[in-house]
Amino acid sequence: MTEFISFKNIHSKVSGVYYGWWLVVLTGFIMTVATVPLYHAMTVWSVALESHFGWTRTQLGLALTLTRIEGGIMGPVEGYLTDRLGTRRMVLIGLVFLGIGFLIFSQVRNLWMFYVAFVVMALGQGLGSWLPLMTGINNWFIRRRSTAIGWASLGSRLGALILVPAIAWAVDPDHDRLGWDRTALILAIFVLIIAFPISKAIRNKPQDYGESADEAPVLYSTDEDSAVAYDNIQVDWTASQAIKTSAFWLIAFGHGFTSMVLLAIMTHLGLLLKDRGFDIQTTGWVVAAYTAVAMVFQIVGGYSGDRAPKNVVLFCFTTIQAVGVVVLTFAHSLRTVYLFAVLFGIGFGGRNPLTVAIRGEYFGRSSFGKILGLSTVPMNVLLLISSPLAGYLRDVQGDYTDAFLILAFLNVVGGVLFLFSKRPKLPLTP
Repeated sequence: MTEFISFKNIHSKVSGVYYGWWLVVLTGFIMTVATVPLYHAMTVWSVALESHFGWTRTQLGLALTLTRIEGGIMGPVEGYLTDRLGTRRMVLIGLVFLGIGFLIFSQVRNLWMFYVAFVVMALGQGLGSWLPLMTGINNWFIRRRSTAIGWASLGSRLGALILVPAIAWAVDPDHDRLGWDRTALILAIFVLIIAFPISKAIRNKPQDYGESADEAPVLYSTDEDSAVAYDNIQVDWTASQAIKTSAFWLIAFGHGFTSMVLLAIMTHLGLLLKDRGFDIQTTGWVVAAYTAVAMVFQIVGGYSGDRAPKNVVLFCFTTIQAVGVVVLTFAHSLRTVYLFAVLFGIGFGGRNPLTVAIRGEYFGRSSFGKILGLSTVPMNVLLLISSPLAGYLRDVQGDYTDAFLILAFLNVVGGVLFLFSKRPKLPLTP
């Protein structure tokens, strides 16, 4: 009865707002909790851990690589479970694992324990964050899918804008504040406290509540009389049908190549800036800067993707992202570092909602979790390489120049793959 009063009619109790938009708000919050401390703040955790334990850049980079091994193995499983159990249950399970992972992280005393903590946190993030939440939004939106994903991503970027500088302040090894271990413990307690109540607010599909996706949207038409409900023509692919198309693989590898540099930035940005004489707090502000820019351009990207071919828009934003990485490679002044932040934020922010929305547009909703999970396997294989490659080349050569130029080139390759990923046609069954 409590669930019925609190959540079943939440959209009708607050100005008649369509529930899908409440899911967007919840997604932004959950993504902040699940991804920002683990991935976006890794660049400041790395500086604190290097100072405390003296680990090499290669050893630190391997932590995020292990999370991608988890993603490569578990991606299809997470997609299958999401389609079977629904977003609500997956979020609860994932947040519990994430909280346990942060608890282990707070007690780290050696390298292997650090790796175990990151694998458990990554398992929790994978089970309860990006894939099930994007599946949920894909279920609730069709016509405004890109816009909805853009707004959800904006919520998580707003969290990063606040959390990363705060974590940098708390874990700064040059000042006696909370420290990395007590900060991790606080995060663990917070995640475990919110896991159950936040998951209860989630609805899996509009059909379960007698509603249709996107408030029964219509296709755009210059002739109002010929407009038809989008639900009536939305084509749903099975996973086995999707993987037989070139579009599936072009998107999967395009997403992978354009994400390689993101993982390297998350691990090594703070270490790169430290090499060039900047302190950890500067790293926090640079992350906040590109996050702030990304917040704006996630909305721009979502809006553009709803009105122009998504593959073309993706190519444009991923190219800008690559230019930003090249600027960082040769940046030695604070002004140039912030130029990187602006360009990287534009590219990273603009592409982010479209990498999910293009899959929803091409392959529909009924098997979206499985399709998204399967398509993350090539991406996670590529992500295995990026962070340790950057760390290894820096340890051997003494700087990050070659590493980030290679990653910028692969970023451009990924953009071209997106450009060639045209919408497939579902083969007719006899």
